[in-house]
Amino acid sequence: MPNDDHLYTDIEGRLAGSLPQVELLACEPIGSARLRLVIDHPDGVSLGLCEQVTHELSALLEDWGLEVASPGPERPLTKPEHFRRFIGRRARVRTRQPREGHRSFTGELVGASDEEVALAADAGVVTIPYAEIARSNLLKDSAGTRNPSSQLKDSAGTTRNASSQHPGEG
Repeated sequence: MPNDDHLYTDIEGRLAGSLPQVELLACEPIGSARLRLVIDHPDGVSLGLCEQVTHELSALLEDWGLEVASPGPERPLTKPEHFRRFIGRRARVRTRQPREGHRSFTGELVGASDEEVALAADAGVVTIPYAEIARSNLLKDSAGTRNPSSQLKDSAGTTRNASSQHPGEG
């Protein structure tokens, strides 16, 4: 995966002890003195949580400037459980080396074992071992694709798409 393994493991371990529900999704060096961390939490990521993470990692501030962010709609997929959680969603997977003449594959996630992910791309189903993945992420939902996080419940408890309106609204 696209992380400096030692640094990623160190940060993940520090957070596991003090903020166990915070999940480190990505750790990316930006230049020589800055790190971008992408985190997630079951209750979402707030500015306060980003500040907590920065405080917990204050020892790293001696060597690095930290940028702590939420995953956003194009959430990184870095572990087998991430791929499994988002089966049915569209994703882009970029490989370290070309496979079948390509390094980037886009399609619906259709399977994820402990060793590889299966993606229904335009040319058919492609299976890619995790060890060969350089970077992967969900894609913003396109027209016709439902994103569970874009649904709202109205005051009556009815689930509706965030972009739809009730009669008489708007």
